[in-house]
Amino acid sequence: MLKNDVDACLECGVDMIHVFIPTSDVQRIHTIKKSREEVLTSSHEIISYARERCDQVMFSAMDATRTDWQYLYEVLHTAVEAGATILNIPDTVGVISPSTMRVLIGNIAQKVSVPIDVHCHNDFGLAVANTLAAVEGGASQVQVTVNGLGERAGNADLSQTVMSLESIYGISTGIKLDRLVETSRLVSRYSGISLLPTQPIVGENAFAHESGIHSHGVIACSQTFEPGIMTPEMVGHRRRIKIGKHTGRHAVRQLLIEARLQPNEEQLDEIVEKIKFIAGKGKHLTDADLYEIADSVMGAATDQKKLSLDDIAVITGNHVIPTASIRARVNGEEHLFSSVGNGPVDAAMKAILGILPAPVQLKEFRIEAISGGSDAIGHVTIAVEDPQGRIFDASASGDDIVIASVEAMVRAINLMYRIEKES
Repeated sequence: MLKNDVDACLECGVDMIHVFIPTSDVQRIHTIKKSREEVLTSSHEIISYARERCDQVMFSAMDATRTDWQYLYEVLHTAVEAGATILNIPDTVGVISPSTMRVLIGNIAQKVSVPIDVHCHNDFGLAVANTLAAVEGGASQVQVTVNGLGERAGNADLSQTVMSLESIYGISTGIKLDRLVETSRLVSRYSGISLLPTQPIVGENAFAHESGIHSHGVIACSQTFEPGIMTPEMVGHRRRIKIGKHTGRHAVRQLLIEARLQPNEEQLDEIVEKIKFIAGKGKHLTDADLYEIADSVMGAATDQKKLSLDDIAVITGNHVIPTASIRARVNGEEHLFSSVGNGPVDAAMKAILGILPAPVQLKEFRIEAISGGSDAIGHVTIAVEDPQGRIFDASASGDDIVIASVEAMVRAINLMYRIEKES
C-alpha cells in the first residue's frame, strides 16, 4: 500500500484505514520482492502515515499463518509501535489447523495490547473452525462473508460463525439472527451462486427430516434430532418433515392428520409404499403430492379446489414490459386480474397472488431442467406462506416453463386453503 492509497481512502471520508503487506517468505519474495528488513521499514512508514491522519488503522500481515512465527511477532510489534490500532491475522490460503490457530493467536495476545482480528480462508474446509479457534485464543474480531463467498473456496461463513458463537460459546454478536436465512437467500439470488441444500443453518435441508426414526423423534420432541440450542425459528428458517424414500409411517400419518385425513392401517401402508416407489425413481415429492396420493388411496374427494385457473395470457419481448392476465375462479366466482413483472414468470406469479382474497407470499421458487435442448422439460417447485407463517409446497412439470410455474402455484395455493379449511 502506498501513501497515495491512504490519501484516496481519506478523501472518501473513511473511519478506518486497512493496510497490509505480505510477510511469508513465499509471498514476500515472489510478489513484492522485498527483504524482511524492507517489509519492517515499509510497514512502519505506511502505518505511521495512516495513523497520523486517521484514528483507526488495521494492519494485516498477509499470509501470516505461513510466516515464521518469530518474524511475525516482530512485524506485529513494529505495526503496533507505528500506531496500528487493530491487528489482523489472515490465514490467506487456509492451511493452519484449529489447534495451531488457537496457540498462535494466544501467543500474539500475550505480546500486544491492541485488539486481534482474523480472516480465514476455506481451502481445506476449516475457515469457520479456525475462526472459532482464534476466538478461543483471544481474538475479539472476526471477518466473515455471507454464504462463505470469497476467493477460491471462500471464507468463514457468516451464519455458521455467528450461530456457533451465539449458541455454543454463549457470545453475543449483535447480529439479527432471525434474518440469517433471508440474507443468505438474497445474496445467493444476486450473486447467482446457489446454496447447497445441506448448507448448515441456511440450507433447505438444515432443519428437514426424512428418515423414519429422525422424523418420528422430531415430531415427539424437536431436540431429539436437532441441536436444541439452535432452532429454525432463531435463524428465520422452518422445520420440515420431508416426503421421500426414507419416510416412515409415523411421519406420513402425522402429516395426513394435519389435513384431517385418517387412513386405516392398510391404507397407510399403501400410501407409504407408493411414496417410496415414486421417490425411489428420483422424483422430488412435495406436500401436494402426498395429499394427492392419499386421496387416490382413500378414495377421498379431490374437487376441493378454492382456486381454479380458466385462462392465462402472457406478453413479453425485448421492448415490452412482461404482462400476465388471468381469468380464474375463486370459490366458484370468476375473477380477472393483470400484473406486470420482471419477466413472464414473475408477472404470472404476481397475477395469481393478486387475485386471492387474502395475502399469500411466494417463499421459494426453483426450476430444474429434466431433459436437454431448447425444448427441455422443466420441473418447477414452489412454496407459499400463509398469513400464519405456515409454508406449503407443490410442483409441476412441462415444456412451457410459465405454464408449469402457474400450475405449481395453483396447486400450492389449493393445498394451503385445504389445510386451512380442515384445521
